[in-house]
Amino acid sequence: MSRHRTDDVPERGDRSKRHIDGPLGIVAGRGPLPCLLAEAATARGLPVHIVGIRGEASDEIERFSHTWMKWGELGKLFGALDDHGCRDLVIVGGVNRPDLANVKFDFTAVKHLPFLLSLGKGGDDNILSRIVDFFEQKGYRVHGPEEVLPDLLVGVGILGDKAPSGEDRADIELGFRVVASLGHLDIGQAAVIAKGHVLAVEAAEGTDAMLARIVELRQSGRVSLPGRAGVLVKAPKPGQEQRIDLPTIGSETVRRAAAAGLAGIAVAAGQVLVAELARTIDAANRQGLFLVGEPVPQETKSSAP
Repeated sequence: MSRHRTDDVPERGDRSKRHIDGPLGIVAGRGPLPCLLAEAATARGLPVHIVGIRGEASDEIERFSHTWMKWGELGKLFGALDDHGCRDLVIVGGVNRPDLANVKFDFTAVKHLPFLLSLGKGGDDNILSRIVDFFEQKGYRVHGPEEVLPDLLVGVGILGDKAPSGEDRADIELGFRVVASLGHLDIGQAAVIAKGHVLAVEAAEGTDAMLARIVELRQSGRVSLPGRAGVLVKAPKPGQEQRIDLPTIGSETVRRAAAAGLAGIAVAAGQVLVAELARTIDAANRQGLFLVGEPVPQETKSSAP
C-alpha cells in the first residue's frame, strides 16, 4: 500500500505560490511533462500554447495548441508566445546542448547572439539561471512545473509497498551528502551508494547513463554485491535555479535502477518531480524496489564540499 504523503511536502518559499492568471506558454523538451502540464492547465481553465523544440519534444504536443521551433529560431518562440498572450511561462523537458556552430539563427536570435553564444560555456546551473533571467527581462514570468501541477512533487514518505532497510537508510544519508558536495561544484544531481560505498556519481551523461555504468560494473565483476543492493539518490544542487531544472524520476528511472540491481530510489522530498506518479509507483512495486521521499538533511543544504 502506498504511504506517500503529499501534505508533508516542505515549503519552497513564496515563489511556489505565485498565481498564474493568464494563458500559459510551455517551452517543451523531451519527456511526458509538457503534455501533463498542458492537461493540468487546461483542466484549470487556462489557455495553453506549447512551443516544441524539434528533435527534442514529442509529437504528443500536437494534441494542444502548439508551434514547432528549431534551435536558433528565437523570433518564432517570442512570436508564438506573444501571439497567444502567454506572459506566464514554464520551460520543461530534457534537451541536449546544441552545437551552436551548426545552428541557423533568425534575426531575433542574431540580436541576442552574445547571450546565446555564452550558453555554450559554463555549468548547467549557471546556464539555467541566465536563461530564466533572460526571459524575465523580456517580461515573462517563469514558473516551475509544480506551480502548475503541485502533485508532481514527491512528498515525504514511502511510495509503494517496499520500505528501505536500516542499511539502505545509511546509504541514503551518505547519498545526500555526496550529491550536495557534487552540487557545490555544479556537477550533477544523483549518486549511487551501496553498503557505504559510492559506486557512481552523475555528471553530464545524466542519470540513465550513470545507471547503465552500474550495470556494466556488475557484469564485469568490478562491483560484486549479493542480490539487490544499493540506492539511487537524487536531489537538486544547493542554491540551484529550481524553476527549470528540478530533478525528475519516472517509471523508466525505476526500470533502469532495477536493471542495475539496486534495492531502491530515494529522492529529496519537495524538490524532485515524478512524472506519472501512479505508473512509477506501480513499476517500483513490480520490480520489488523501494521508492521514498526523504527530507534533505539541513547540513547538506548549505555545507561546503
